[in-house]
Amino acid sequence: MIENGLIVYHIVTRKKMKVGQIINFEENQRNTLYRFFFEREHLNSKGEDFIKIFQNQFTDEGLKLTKEDSEVGRQYFDQTTRAIRETVAEMVRLEEYPDYPSRLSCLYATKNFEDALKWVEIFNSYNRQVLQLVSLRVFGKSFEGDASLLPKEDGASFSRKIEQARDYWKGNVKSELPELLVDGPKFA
Repeated sequence: MIENGLIVYHIVTRKKMKVGQIINFEENQRNTLYRFFFEREHLNSKGEDFIKIFQNQFTDEGLKLTKEDSEVGRQYFDQTTRAIRETVAEMVRLEEYPDYPSRLSCLYATKNFEDALKWVEIFNSYNRQVLQLVSLRVFGKSFEGDASLLPKEDGASFSRKIEQARDYWKGNVKSELPELLVDGPKFA
């Protein structure tokens, strides 16, 4: 528990922050990660999701997709593999580390500026616009993990993904991609 406050670095991507602004996560409030991986839908111009596209386009000759439908499929698989990663990580957290902050309801930060710059590079590689890199004084529960240990975005078995999530929740042991999850009030 961070009682006296800790200075951390946070990447702002949606709406610029102001000096003195307070960010407060209420109980059961979801963060951007949750909304990004669990609430978005990808549809083609006919209003079809990829499951419907797949069912309609699969023939005896195989799957025949338009460029638009292929892009809907790519977006669907990209989002779904990340949603699986986060679901497995949350399942392990709830079962084995219930006192740690949830990845789906926390503020993401780093303990130092250099680690924040690693995340800025990753955000840029996904074309996520970084508006600001801010320092915040945070209070509440925290967990420092290494995001490189999260379940991989691949076709590995769920039992393998569960083991990867367990490795992640053991804490930042490799320091390849440190991240700090903070639960509770956050102050700019």
